[in-house]
Amino acid sequence: MANQPDRHARTMLPIPDRPKPGLTTYDAKDPDTAFPPIEPLMPPEGAPNVLVVLLDDVGFGASSAFGGPCDTPATEKLAAGGLKYNRFHTTALCAPTRAALLSGRNHHSMGMGSITETATSAPGNSSLRPNTKAPLAMTLKLNGYSTAQFGKCHEVPVWQTSPMGPFDGWPSAGGGFEKFYGFIGGENNQYDPALYDGTTPVEPPSTPEEGYHLTEDLTDHAITWIRTQKSLMPDRPFFAYFAPGATHAPHHVPKEWADKYAGKFDAGWDAQRETTFARQQEMGIIPADAKLTPRHDEIPAWDDMPDELKPVLARQMEVYAGFLEHTDYHVGRLFDAIEDLGVMDNTIIYFILGDNGASAEGTVNGAFNEMANFNGMAALETPEFLNSKMDELGSESSYNHYAVGWAWAMNSPLQWTKQVASHWGGTRNGTIVHWPKGIKEKGGQRTQFTHVIDFAPTILEAAGLPEPTMVNGVQQSPIEGTSMLYSFNEPEAPERHDLQYFEMFGNRGIYFKGWSAVTKHRTPWEMVGADLAAFDDDVWELYDGTKDWSQANDLSAQMPQKLHELQRLWLIEATKYNVLPIDDRGAERLNPDISGRPQLIKGTRQRFFPGMGRLSESSVLNIKNKSFSVTAEVHIPEGGASGVLIAQGGRFGGWTLFVKEGKAKFVYNVLGIHSFPVEADTEIPAGKHQVRMEFAYDGGGLAKGGDVTLYYDGEAVGTGRVAATQPMIFSADETTDIGYESGTMVSPDYTGPTSKFRGKIEWVQIDLGEDNHDHMIDPQERLRIAMAQQ
Repeated sequence: MANQPDRHARTMLPIPDRPKPGLTTYDAKDPDTAFPPIEPLMPPEGAPNVLVVLLDDVGFGASSAFGGPCDTPATEKLAAGGLKYNRFHTTALCAPTRAALLSGRNHHSMGMGSITETATSAPGNSSLRPNTKAPLAMTLKLNGYSTAQFGKCHEVPVWQTSPMGPFDGWPSAGGGFEKFYGFIGGENNQYDPALYDGTTPVEPPSTPEEGYHLTEDLTDHAITWIRTQKSLMPDRPFFAYFAPGATHAPHHVPKEWADKYAGKFDAGWDAQRETTFARQQEMGIIPADAKLTPRHDEIPAWDDMPDELKPVLARQMEVYAGFLEHTDYHVGRLFDAIEDLGVMDNTIIYFILGDNGASAEGTVNGAFNEMANFNGMAALETPEFLNSKMDELGSESSYNHYAVGWAWAMNSPLQWTKQVASHWGGTRNGTIVHWPKGIKEKGGQRTQFTHVIDFAPTILEAAGLPEPTMVNGVQQSPIEGTSMLYSFNEPEAPERHDLQYFEMFGNRGIYFKGWSAVTKHRTPWEMVGADLAAFDDDVWELYDGTKDWSQANDLSAQMPQKLHELQRLWLIEATKYNVLPIDDRGAERLNPDISGRPQLIKGTRQRFFPGMGRLSESSVLNIKNKSFSVTAEVHIPEGGASGVLIAQGGRFGGWTLFVKEGKAKFVYNVLGIHSFPVEADTEIPAGKHQVRMEFAYDGGGLAKGGDVTLYYDGEAVGTGRVAATQPMIFSADETTDIGYESGTMVSPDYTGPTSKFRGKIEWVQIDLGEDNHDHMIDPQERLRIAMAQQ
């Protein structure tokens, strides 16, 4: 059997059923009755298992495996048995990298030119995956692989993230994964995440008090699935995609992991970057003649930071380092499980340390609750406040991010950070490939230029599978990546992927045969009031990568003709892959009416029904910066009721209308810092009633306060005052629920279990006033918030 050619025509998927004509007997007992046995569809014999692990926001110089300060022993162990790639590249941003990884096509080809929250109707930025570009998981599933995804999925268009879908862009529906356990969106609370099993919302299996952490939970589910797959289908290979939310903000990790790094970062980010650079050269991670690129003026020097802030800045980095080591530990558990099953020899593991460079979205000072910055309220987080919260960093009471300087240090020795697609600091991510059966050298390093779009064609070649020309009746466009298989056992082989464009929000670059031409159009953390140059006025730089590994020596002045040739080549590639028109707009891209993407909720009234929940912020009318009312028609039993009528947001910001000890109560929570409660004077009588809350916004600008009045059946029963509100966003991960509250609680008056309404809700309705002040929000402010959630 092993020497027989594959009998399936695998370029057309699903593989057509073509039974051979033959004798059909009348009686099944007839001795001439014969049918071939049913054979389950399998990939070609010897096709390997595949595990791809994609971490989030890890810079090139963060992991100890690539010379960084964060201890990652499991990563080092994997590298010792496989290969390190020190010129593997991503797109500089989360969702675009993931779309490219899972398709083998460039991110604009997949409609994912940026993140889903800034999608437009332009083909390269629509966030809609073309049906001419089937995901790798779909191709493998239709060839007989078992497929599963665990962790983050940020590729679902925002108007399709509600409980009603449609689910074409979800992993377990249109994505080709038979199993999905994880979250939808750019980030999540590691202690209390909004999880899905398939398309069904589920609650975490335990609480933070019981030691719950999302990375551990995802690992447990992945291990269980792989063990089950090998128990029930040992002859069938698997494709598992493990994408934890780590190490994206919030940097959540148990205290003991952060404490391991106590004092290690007291010298600051400038010193850390130099230490990392020296170690990278000593380890041979980078060439001996590589240069440490200097700090740009936009990034503050450690010595220029206020002395009173330095202890909390150092603690931010200790927490991050602990977070990455904690992640490494659990990823190592996944590797060990594969080893224990005895299938490591024929399992290809791709371990990509980051979907982009380290994140510089934490502002110059970092943040205890990044929602403060998202809402333009970073001034609340004074040095005194940050120091008072230092011991809580990384805990469930924080929603923290580190300072810009640490992101720059974690990208050593490269320029810039996440979002900056022009420079390697935004796009170069350390990657390890491990496959004992297919890679002879152990502990080697490969220096060929490679890109995230190369993963899919590598897996197809390793599995002996052709690139499909037809999937589900739709003719497929060619894969745009280049298989890396040639480099596995040929360390000196000339690189085959020698042309690659880069672009993200106007930051752009081109790589061609060792040379790179790049231009940075915008700085990631300067989203408000940024004075952007015209595209034709952007200043381009030129680097000879054959002699300058880190883009340290700009040759644009000496070689203008070479620069011009590469600029022209960028334009050709941009035209080819739907990059044009370049789009650096702010508010326009966040307004569906202007950007051209669908909008789920319209108008000034929205009615909900009991049991509805996990409604993302884009699935609910925006009540910020305006007057609004909430009305609930309820049945109150004898003896009174209790529990939530409606709640939006959570511990780090939001509002809730609920019943406590028979009385209606409204709480507005500003950033988890200020809470404004208003309670009715009397209990709601038994029977059918309407409970109403009216919020009269002060006006005069954004984030103002307002007066609250509570009503039973139109009669005022309580008044109060909300002194301030959140103008932009309540949460990146918390949702809106009817009749209960999921995730963290807006108010400490109830818990998850006690939030369930004791009584009956007929409906809950939000009505908006006509005093909308959203037009006063700075256009760039909207963009900054969207960007910080990916």
